[in-house]
Parts: sequence; structure tokens; C-alpha cells
Amino acid sequence: MQPLDLRNAPPRSCYAELDGLLLMPRTIDKLRGRLPGGDPGEALFGAVASCETEDDIAAWLGAHADASQYPAINETLRRIKPKHAEDPAWFRQAYAETLALHPELEIIMDIVDADDRRLFERYTETGTRS
Repeated sequence: MQPLDLRNAPPRSCYAELDGLLLMPRTIDKLRGRLPGGDPGEALFGAVASCETEDDIAAWLGAHADASQYPAINETLRRIKPKHAEDPAWFRQAYAETLALHPELEIIMDIVDADDRRLFERYTETGTRS
């Protein structure tokens, strides 16, 4: 799998899915930023080095997770609000500028996506990464 430079473009949307599971493409992008030659930007994850493709990751997930639970996981992810964060005050501080611009946003995934758009205004979201 190729590394990514996340200083110039955001990871994929929180709503992007891999094999039916929300957040997986975004997580993969952040992990690819930690690979040698990549740059994680603000990512806090370790490296994904043993997989060649996202299909390999989906296959690994299929062997280690119960895919029948993905719809319930996705539904939960679509409802999580800043008050549910481990540290709600930190979350509101970290995303203060985006929240000030978009006070109507209530769901963490919407806030994170809006923050990516704000930080990477020149990036045109296509929903795909190489």
C-alpha cells in the first residue's frame, strides 16, 4: 500500500465506507500517512504496512470481525455528538473554529468532515484516493 501525504489533502470523509463499514477508508488514509514516505499531518495512528490494497484490509476485517454488526456500528457512528466524546471540552476546543463557522452541526462525523473542508479548501472532494 502506498503512503499518503495528509498535509496537502484531507483523509476521506467520515461517511466513506469500506466493505459496508463507515470510517474505514478515513482510518486507512490516516494509517497510510504513517507509512514510510507518508506524512500523517495530524493523524495519531500507527502504520499499516502489511496490506497491499484496501481489499486486503477488507478481507482481514472479514476474517476478524462480524460484518453483520456493521449496520449497527454505522448507525451508532451517525449519532455520536461532542457530548459523547471522551473529553467533550477538548473536542469543542479542537474544533472551535469549525463549530463557530457551522453552529448547526451536531454530529461528530459532520463536524470532522466540515473541519477537513475548512482546512483543505483547495482540495476538491472526489471520494477516492489512490
